[in-house]
Amino acid sequence: MSALFATITSVISNPLTGRGRMLVLLAALSLIPTFFVPLWHMNFWSQQYPDGLDMYIYSHNLVGGNDGNDLTEINVLNHYIGMAELKPEDFTELKWIPLVIGLIAVMTLRASAIGTIGSVIDTIVMSLYFALYSLWSFWYKLHQYGYNLDSKASVTVDPFTPPVFGHKMVGQFEVWSYPALGTYFFMIFGLSLLAALYFSWKKKPVA
Repeated sequence: MSALFATITSVISNPLTGRGRMLVLLAALSLIPTFFVPLWHMNFWSQQYPDGLDMYIYSHNLVGGNDGNDLTEINVLNHYIGMAELKPEDFTELKWIPLVIGLIAVMTLRASAIGTIGSVIDTIVMSLYFALYSLWSFWYKLHQYGYNLDSKASVTVDPFTPPVFGHKMVGQFEVWSYPALGTYFFMIFGLSLLAALYFSWKKKPVA
């Protein structure tokens, strides 16, 4: 067992290759656009709204399509079924997500500077935890909105959880939920780190 731990310690202490360092730097830079472009997109469609209503989820805000008017219209429709108004200030995630992204960017730059396999693994583990927790938090928030309906609402619908990913019928609306541009930058981030590990791990350390 001690030999196994010694081997693992030796491997994670190995330096990144030059290509690996560049890929880690690319990963850090790919996080910059995630502050400015939407991470997720929800579309609400019905015969009454043939063009659909759009809601974009940024790291720091909720923004409706059509210059913000779609979010207002979505909230009006939600009122009829007894759902609480969607307000950015009620989403605590929008306060800490930009901070965590910034911290991960700093960790990634640090990994590029330190230049070891272990520092990249640390960044990947932290990023994976952040991604999974964010998705769970997003699902839980939608679940809370869909299950805490006002019993005195004009229109009665069964409690529901809007989709985090994919399609679902909610009353007379088809709701689509899928990643937006910012999430693809996160994918570039993750793939760049994995590629850095691949090119550095397979390279035999020089004695």
